[in-house]
Amino acid sequence: MPIETKAQLIEELASGSKPKAEWKIGTEHEKFPFLTDTLQPVPYHGPRSIKALLDGLKDRYGWTGVYEGENIIALSDPNGLGNVSLEPGGQFELSGAPLDTVHDTCEEVHEHLTQVREVGDRLGIGFLGLGASPLWSLAETPVMPKGRYGIMAPYMDKVGTKGRDMMFRTCTVQVNLDFASEADMVKKLRVSLALQPVATALFADSPFLDGKPNGFLSYRSEVWRDTDNARAGMLPFAFEDGFGFERYVDYALDVPMYFVMRDGKYINTSGESFRAFLDGRLPQLPGEKPVMKDWADHLTTIFPEVRLKKYLEQRGADSGPWRRLCALPALWVGLLYEQSSLDAAWDLVKDWTAEERQKLRDDVPRQALHATIRGRKVQDIAREVLAIARAGLEARGRHGCKGKTEAAFLDPLDEIAQSGKTAAENLLALYNGDWHQDVTRVFRDFAY
Repeated sequence: MPIETKAQLIEELASGSKPKAEWKIGTEHEKFPFLTDTLQPVPYHGPRSIKALLDGLKDRYGWTGVYEGENIIALSDPNGLGNVSLEPGGQFELSGAPLDTVHDTCEEVHEHLTQVREVGDRLGIGFLGLGASPLWSLAETPVMPKGRYGIMAPYMDKVGTKGRDMMFRTCTVQVNLDFASEADMVKKLRVSLALQPVATALFADSPFLDGKPNGFLSYRSEVWRDTDNARAGMLPFAFEDGFGFERYVDYALDVPMYFVMRDGKYINTSGESFRAFLDGRLPQLPGEKPVMKDWADHLTTIFPEVRLKKYLEQRGADSGPWRRLCALPALWVGLLYEQSSLDAAWDLVKDWTAEERQKLRDDVPRQALHATIRGRKVQDIAREVLAIARAGLEARGRHGCKGKTEAAFLDPLDEIAQSGKTAAENLLALYNGDWHQDVTRVFRDFAY
């Protein structure tokens, strides 16, 4: 069914609203595969390859292969419970199922890492959870055979300086969360945007690039400051009076497109406007109107710090070790899924100006917990935020097999906030100490 009006796009976003009893938690995380003997990146083809990994997981665990032409590019669960996909440089991503509790999502992460280790061990492939690729140059990094990347990479070169680093040399962990209504979405989006730099600081874990320190604690976060500012950033308009689904649709309509898919093939529409497509004025498809799949595809090519689809995606964290993959959903569920905690979080940030929020966003990649806003260190704000999140998780009262609530998953973040030392700073201390400035030790000491 062609889309005829903007109202249909607004309704599509609004249709994500659901009662609290139906709210779910969807966690995604990326990691770098590497050859365990040479510490080189894993190519797509060959006996020890990304293709062999995907085929091995499919054959051993019953995943369904997803193909682009003859190439396997992803795996889907035959029961609709999540999928495994590839990022441009071969980063391996689990997009988890919508689950009820953080306990469930942590079990899912554990099961996934068990599977990839089982198959990877047989191939001599390991996996590293960091926010940025610590060793390989862009030239050394393989390119996965997915059509969209052949469109995105050249376009990135036109609109920023770090787009290829983003695509090929970074890894993140995200959590996707629900909202009850437009008003609930607005409050959650505002809290999430304002506090995203605090999450970035707590999860900062990307201090290396090209075999040496890169000058940042979260290089992954720094990359987004100059990838494509027409589709990234802190969305200051989300804090303006009257913001809601329609205002986000207006924003998305004017974010430049990348592509349209027709008959399984990518049509390059980079730089064109979805608004023109809605009017039947897309030069590549003259007279043709979009369908809802085109809109869904377009929304996935918008990269703000928090992304609105039919749910909210928290996008500010570096990937990292197993414990922190479970800590991210715990943090945001604790802040957003209990009204008292959401209110407390809003009280904390509601007076911050757009300029203050942006400066914090700009400072955190380099300074992490040492950055300040209104004279307060992010470390102190992080402690307060974690206390709010812990209260929210305790109020939820979802107990795991050992009787603990979801609040236990915040423990690694409390350690970071109390010590004032991020994972990145700990890695730099090792690099300058026991590792004798040999960054390859990160593969030995921190692989899953």
